[in-house]
Order: sequence, then structure tokens, then C-alpha cells
Amino acid sequence: MLDTVPLQSRFLDHADYYARWSGLATGIVAAQQLTTMESGDITMPLVFAITAFGLCAVGGVLLGDALTLRPQEAVRTASVAPRLVRNQVPPLMAPLLLLQAASLGSMLVIGAVTASSDPYQIGRAGHVITVTCDGMRTYLGPWPGLYYSGPMLAALAVGTPVCVWALRRITHGPGNNQQRRDRAWAITGAWGLLVSSQVLLVVLMILVALTEKGCAGQLGAATIVVICPLGLLSLFTFGWSLLTVIAPRAVDDEAAHNA
Repeated sequence: MLDTVPLQSRFLDHADYYARWSGLATGIVAAQQLTTMESGDITMPLVFAITAFGLCAVGGVLLGDALTLRPQEAVRTASVAPRLVRNQVPPLMAPLLLLQAASLGSMLVIGAVTASSDPYQIGRAGHVITVTCDGMRTYLGPWPGLYYSGPMLAALAVGTPVCVWALRRITHGPGNNQQRRDRAWAITGAWGLLVSSQVLLVVLMILVALTEKGCAGQLGAATIVVICPLGLLSLFTFGWSLLTVIAPRAVDDEAAHNA
């Protein structure tokens, strides 16, 4: 039997997937272009690349959600139980992503407070940390001070409120529980890409700086021990977020039934 479903209808049925995949593809292309741009600093192009990738992923998911067809029901029904955002997001991964976001904010604040300027590099205030090594003042970097954290904070300031707004709109919008949960998981995954990629970058910057020249001392060694598990956690959540953006499918588990 011939397929009688119009091509336009079939496209609209999967427009959300196309938009999400296009956002990821655009982010990859943008990140590749930014990493190869000419700069006297190796780290700053990487910061721009990671930031652009996360924002493109968020933009693609938001566009896909806007293109998602709403159910056309003859009679709409509603539950008397209030809908809460926390019941739509992943019950295990959402707290981990919030923990990472808090850790990222803490690291950027600490990095800004402890950062200093290398007198041999003009115009890059707040991109190194000053330590004493063998009785001499030594500058270690790259350090996540204000020089590098500016684009990261700007991306979080843009992406986080938009994702929260989208989650609230999905929670109180039309559709069955599974549809709303799938869309909410996609939004959570996109925000997770934005957060976890930046956490990975900050952890990498700190590791490179503190292992340079072996001048970090005991405090530096303790810092490495603390941030390494955070880096591994961010690597895991990055993979989960990427898979969720590509094909979001909320698990209909016991927690979801009890929500």
C-alpha cells in the first residue's frame, strides 16, 4: 500500500529531531572554526568553542521544542494534581547537573578571586595564578579567572533562564505525561551539555596550571584530588546529555509513576 501521509506532515512529525541534530551539528562546526582562529592565547579559542557548542545545543533543542506538534484533541482533560517541573526532569541526572552547576560557579568565583596578572603579558588581567616556587614568584596558567570565565558566565546567564522558562512552559502545556517528560528531558540534556562541557574545561585548566613546573605545593595537590572526581562526573554527564539531546526518551520508571 502506498504511503498516503503528506511529506510535509511527516517532516513536521520529526521536526524536533531535525532541529536538535542541526543544533549539535552547528555547534560542532562553530567550535571547529573557533578553535582554529588566530589568537596569541591557546586557551581562549577553546573557551569560545566550548561556549558556542553549548549554546548551539541549547538553541537547537529550544527550536525543536517550538516546532513540536501539539496534540489536537477533541476533548481535553486535565488532572486535578498540580504539575511540577521537578516531576518532568530526570530524577537522578537533574540533581547531578545542579551539583555541577554549583561546582562550576564556585570554581569560577574562586578562580576570579585567586587570579592575578602576568606582567609579561599585557591585556590579559586575571588569567594566571601567582605562586612562590623555589623562593621566586612564578605565574601558572591558564587559570579560570575573569579573563576566561567571562564567556562562560555569559553563556550560563543566557542559557539557564531560557531553559528554566522552557521547562515551565512544557510542564504546564498540552500533551500527555510521556510527551511532556520527553521534551523536558531534551531541555535538561541541552542545559547539561552547556554546564558539563564548561566544568570539563575549567577542570582541565586547573589541572594544567597546577601540574605546570611542579610548583603547586600541598594546596595544589589537594585541589587536584578534589577536582578529578568532578571531572570524571562531568565526563559521564556530558555523554548522558549528548545522548539525551540526540534521542530523548524519558524512562517510565517508578519515580515517574509516583510523580
